[in-house]
Amino acid sequence: MTERHHLLVYGGTFAAVGDHGDISGVRGGGAPDGLFVRDARHLSRWQLTVDGAVPEVLTPVAGGDSARCVLVPRGGRDEPPAYTLFREQAVGDGSFVETLRVTSNRPGPAAIHLALTADADFADQFELRADHRTYAKPGATRSREVLPHGVEFGYRRGEWRSVTTVTSEPAPDAVEETGTGARRLVWTLDLAPHGTAELVLRVVARPHGHRRAVRVPRSPAAAVERLLAEEDALARGVAFPTGWPELAAACARGLADLATLQVPARGPDGEELRVPAGGAPWFLTLLGRDALLTSLFTLPYRARPAAATLAALAATQATARTASGTDPGVARPGKIVHEVRHGELAHFGQVPYGRYYGSVDATPLFLVLLGAYVEQTGDAATARRLQPHARAAIGWMLDHGGLTSRGYLVYRADRGGLANQNWKDSPGAVCHADGTRPTGALAAAGAQGYAYDALRRTAWLARTVWADEKYAALLEQAAGDLRDRFQRDFWMPEHSFPALALDGEGRRVDALASDAGHLLWSGLLDKEYGELVGRRLLEPDFFSGWGVRTLAAGQPAYHPLSYHRGSVWPHDNALIALGLARYGLHDEARTVAHGMVDAATAVGHRLPEVLAGYGRETHPEPVPYPHACVRESRAAATPLALLTAVGGA
Repeated sequence: MTERHHLLVYGGTFAAVGDHGDISGVRGGGAPDGLFVRDARHLSRWQLTVDGAVPEVLTPVAGGDSARCVLVPRGGRDEPPAYTLFREQAVGDGSFVETLRVTSNRPGPAAIHLALTADADFADQFELRADHRTYAKPGATRSREVLPHGVEFGYRRGEWRSVTTVTSEPAPDAVEETGTGARRLVWTLDLAPHGTAELVLRVVARPHGHRRAVRVPRSPAAAVERLLAEEDALARGVAFPTGWPELAAACARGLADLATLQVPARGPDGEELRVPAGGAPWFLTLLGRDALLTSLFTLPYRARPAAATLAALAATQATARTASGTDPGVARPGKIVHEVRHGELAHFGQVPYGRYYGSVDATPLFLVLLGAYVEQTGDAATARRLQPHARAAIGWMLDHGGLTSRGYLVYRADRGGLANQNWKDSPGAVCHADGTRPTGALAAAGAQGYAYDALRRTAWLARTVWADEKYAALLEQAAGDLRDRFQRDFWMPEHSFPALALDGEGRRVDALASDAGHLLWSGLLDKEYGELVGRRLLEPDFFSGWGVRTLAAGQPAYHPLSYHRGSVWPHDNALIALGLARYGLHDEARTVAHGMVDAATAVGHRLPEVLAGYGRETHPEPVPYPHACVRESRAAATPLALLTAVGGA
C-alpha cells in the first residue's frame, strides 16, 4: 500500500511527510514529497532508523497543524518493544522543526543508536509534477558541509544560490557519508531504566534571493501555538451562524486554513504584505484570480486580505516595459498577473510563470474587488492610490483585452503557457457539448460577466471618489452595450441557456456549463434570463446533490473525474449561490449551500479544491477528485460566501 502524504503548511512553506514522519525523496506522481519553500524542495530525504532498522508505525501521522506519530521497533507478540519513539513535526516560515523523544521500556539501562538520513536536492516544483518533463540545468553544482551541530546543503547554478541547514540539539555524534550525496546524522543515546531522551532537529531553508533572517520555532508545539494565535486573530469577531452548526464549523475550518495560506508579497511602494495563496501543495504562491475571489468571499467579514491583494496585484500589474519583454503574447499594459513564481526554472525562463499574465479574467476581477472593497470599507484613500492602476486595467479591457475591437474580452491559446485563460484553464475545458474544442480567439462567458461588473463598479468609483463624471458615463455606456451584445450573441434559445463561449468566428460553444451561474453573480443577465438559468442549474444533470457540476451530465463531453468537465468546484458553487440570491432565487441558493455544507461535513468540515461529479443518489459520500489541492484558498473561503448568500438558513 502506498504511504500517504500529510501536509504541514505555513505561509510560503510546506512539508509533505509520510505516515512515519519520513520524507522519501520520490519524484513524480500526484503528490510532492519533501520540504518546500518558494517552489524549491529544500529537504528531499528525512528518514529515521533505530538500531539500523526502520521502526514500525504504532500510530501514524494524522491531520493537524503538526505531524505526530508513535513508532516502535519491529517485533512480535512475544517480544514487546524495547522502546517507544514519539515524533512531532511542524513548519515555520522557511523552517521545519522536529522533536524526537525516545522512551525505554526496559527495567535496566539501554543504549539506542539513532540515525537520520537527510538530503536536499533543491528540485523545482515543476520538475516533480506528473507530466514527466525534464529541464536542463547546465553548470549546476551541489555541496555538503559538516557543521558542529549538523550539516549544510548548498546548490549553485550561475547566479542562483540556495541553502538548507540541518542542526540538532544535542549535536550528532557524527555526520556520515552515504555514497548517494545524502548525509547520515547519528547519535548513541544512553537511557536509564524506563528513561527518556529527546532530540530537537531544526531545518532552515534559504532560497535564492531570501535575505531575511529565518526564525525557527523552538519546538513543534511553539510553531502550532503561533499558528493557532493567527487563526484565532483571523476568526475573532466573525459571527458564525448559531442555527446551522455545520456551516459554522465549515466557516471556522476555512478561516483556519486561510490563516496558513497567507504568502509574502510586496505592494507598489515595496511594503511587505501577506496575501492568499492559490493552494497547497502545487500553488502555494500568488495567483491573481484565486487571491481576488478569496478576498471577495471574505470581504464582508475580513477586509485585510482584500487590501493586501489589491496592493500586491497593483505592484505586479503589467506595464509597457513588461509587455516588451520575453512574454509579448500575454503581457500587455494594464493587465493583472495570473501567477507569480519564485523558483529556479522561472528565474531562468525555462517555465513562463515567473510573472505570467495568461488570464483573461484577473483584470476585471481586480476592478470588481477594488469597487467592492471601497464600498464595504469606505476606504477612499485606497481608491485614490490605485486610481492609475484601475484606469490602466480598464484600458487593457477596452484595448488589448478586446472589448472595443471584438466586443468581448477574448484570449488565444498561449504556446508554452495556458491553452485556456479563463477559470477553467485546463486543456479541453472550454468545449462544445460533444467535446470538440473551439478554435481562434475565444470569448468565455464568465469573463464577460466580470467585465460588466468591473465597468459598473469602476464607474461608481469615478463618480464618487475620483470626481470624473465623463469617465463614469463612458464606462456605464460600455457596460450597457456589453450587456445588450451578450444576451444577443450568447443566448441559446433552444436550450434557454447561455453558451459557454464564442469561438473565433463568433459561433456559440454549446456546452451547458456552470459558468452561467457566474453571470448571475455579476448581474449580466436580465431578470427573466437569470431566473431561467438559476433554475436550470438545479436540475439533476447539473446538481449532483453536493453541488453544481462544471458541465451538465448527459453531454458527450461530461466526465465526473475531469478537472473542469463534470467535477464540482466549491468556489464555483459559491459564486452560483451568491448569484442565485442576487436574482431572488433563495430556495435554490439554499439548496446549493446545503449540498456544499454536507460535503464539507463529510470530510472534516474542510472543502477541497474540487470534488468528483458523481451524484449523491448513488454515492452517499462525496467522491474526492484524485489530484485536488488539499488546502485551497477559494475553497476555504467558500463557506463564508455561502453564509453571505443564505445566512444561517
